[in-house]
Amino acid sequence: MSETEKLEKEFQEKIDSGISIEPKDWMPEMYRKQLTRMMSQHAHSEIVGMLPEGNWITRAPSLRRKVALIAKVQDEAGHGLYIYSSTETLGTSRYELIDLLLKGKAKYSNIFNYPTLNWADIGAIGWLVDGAAIVNQTMLAKTSYGPYARAMIRICKEENFHHKQGYEIMADMMNGTKEQKAMAQDAVNRFWWPSLMMFGPSDKDSPHSAQLLKWKVKKHGNDFLRQRFIDRTVPQAEAIGIKIPDEKLKYNEETRSYEWGDIDWEEFYNVIKGNGQCNKERLQARIDAEENGKWVQDAATAYSEKKKLKKEAA
Repeated sequence: MSETEKLEKEFQEKIDSGISIEPKDWMPEMYRKQLTRMMSQHAHSEIVGMLPEGNWITRAPSLRRKVALIAKVQDEAGHGLYIYSSTETLGTSRYELIDLLLKGKAKYSNIFNYPTLNWADIGAIGWLVDGAAIVNQTMLAKTSYGPYARAMIRICKEENFHHKQGYEIMADMMNGTKEQKAMAQDAVNRFWWPSLMMFGPSDKDSPHSAQLLKWKVKKHGNDFLRQRFIDRTVPQAEAIGIKIPDEKLKYNEETRSYEWGDIDWEEFYNVIKGNGQCNKERLQARIDAEENGKWVQDAATAYSEKKKLKKEAA
């Protein structure tokens, strides 16, 4: 057995024993690469995810809603920073990761390439999108990589607030006028299927699932998590009078779970390729933010250098 094989064996034994992997521990290069890919994609998603909601801060229907939405968008910024910091422990700086995003070489969650057309969409994002994120992220709070797992603990608590905020918006609209009810239903019609796509392709079609499960980066497969999300969400929809836009959706008494229709994976892959409704708009917004905010970075760097020189001179 070679030295590398021995290290890989010891690494897998640690994983199987439930011992967290920490930054200074030896790890296979592929483990490092897969985590960097997955975590940076998560961080990018938190930052890009601010855009469709931030768009509605100035148009929120009340001061209470406005304050809550500002708090939520601020939380998302913090989540992105937590995860960028955790990703840096794997050896790649956030500047490199952000540069890849701005060059169109890194991905973020497909869901943010759909437009927010009205206030009900903000409710649908909080309820469905953050609901799907919670199912994913509670699993990641037990991931094998320590820094990622610890970042998830606070993020999950805050995502629960976002989910409740979104569900409250939807419930209020379903108690409103005929037009408000129609608006809420329309938002769900548009965001339901993209929310199911957030869990990724079926495990048999996912190129990463098997290895990530073996390394316990993920505790459960995509299909299991999607099922958990549907089983939690359908009763919530029924409670407020929302109809899930799936004619094949039905409850299976034997499995005590819901069966659902076919997901349009062609749409999923088409959006990944950059052909979604808002891909170009989202990326341009990030490029503009980077360019317009560069003076702040430059000023902070100059101040830091000045402080360092002053300290050395003393």
